[in-house]
Amino acid sequence: MKGESVLSLKRYIKTYIIDINVLLADSRLSSKDLMRLYILDSTTISLFKAILKGAGRNPKEGQKKGGIKAHTIIKASEHVPCLIRFSAAARHDHNYLKEVHKLPKGSIIAFDKGYVDYAQYEEFSERGIVYVTRLKDNATYSSIKELYIPDSADNGVIKDEKVELTFDQNGTECKHIARKIAFWDNENERVFEFLCNDFDLLAEQIALIYQKRWQIELLFRQLKQNFPLKYFIGDNENAIEIQIWAAMLANLLLSIVKSKIKRKWAFSNMVSVVRQMLMSYISIYKFLEDPEGAWNKIIKAKEKKYENSLFPQTRGAYI
Repeated sequence: MKGESVLSLKRYIKTYIIDINVLLADSRLSSKDLMRLYILDSTTISLFKAILKGAGRNPKEGQKKGGIKAHTIIKASEHVPCLIRFSAAARHDHNYLKEVHKLPKGSIIAFDKGYVDYAQYEEFSERGIVYVTRLKDNATYSSIKELYIPDSADNGVIKDEKVELTFDQNGTECKHIARKIAFWDNENERVFEFLCNDFDLLAEQIALIYQKRWQIELLFRQLKQNFPLKYFIGDNENAIEIQIWAAMLANLLLSIVKSKIKRKWAFSNMVSVVRQMLMSYISIYKFLEDPEGAWNKIIKAKEKKYENSLFPQTRGAYI
């Protein structure tokens, strides 16, 4: 009798765990969704001269500095830029949402509410592209109906509804149907309102997609911390853009290198080492896998090469 009770308890626990895992799997993003997810955002680089118009008001004293803004799109599955556009820092972000015209049908793109453009939202819907953004605080809309929130939904989902947004396009009043989700974030103790055009994904999945937008912020931080984007060699717009492109290309190449080596390196440490070894002729992959071993092999090869020379005392890994 006791053995049967234990067996029944084990079966119950196993079934319960399976049910929980299924529930969690449903509320998270699948690898298929991540493969079609794109993230759009911009980063501002301050300039010492007023080469490009900076954001904000003019200072009471001194001269206003310039600023350049890099609008970037990355694939969530790759963490490298696939589209980059530059503009003056003062130019509004929504002007660059129109650049998102080459995404394949079925793609998902997440971006900040600074890129608000209802006409572009409607074009996304017509082209079969899913967008996820936040609703602006001063946005006006009309509620069409409240959507059903299942009992299995995340506790943070407060409201899920179908709304109608109106916008002017060439003097004509147009309408865009969207989905508005109110989500309570326990960590920040605030309510986030998300806007999207997909009615099939779970509400918590929409929140997770927007949360993935933080990935591009990590890329911007990585660029600014490891590459010199504070001081520029040239003092014109073209020279500044070339230097930013060079930094992004270097970041891309080092990201590829890091993905191919087995040894664990912090990205900043790897950049510092590569910077010091740029003038050394050595296999970067072998060196990063085993720095000491790779140098010892070169030193031994050099010693053997010069053992019968007039200067057998030659040492080191000089090429």
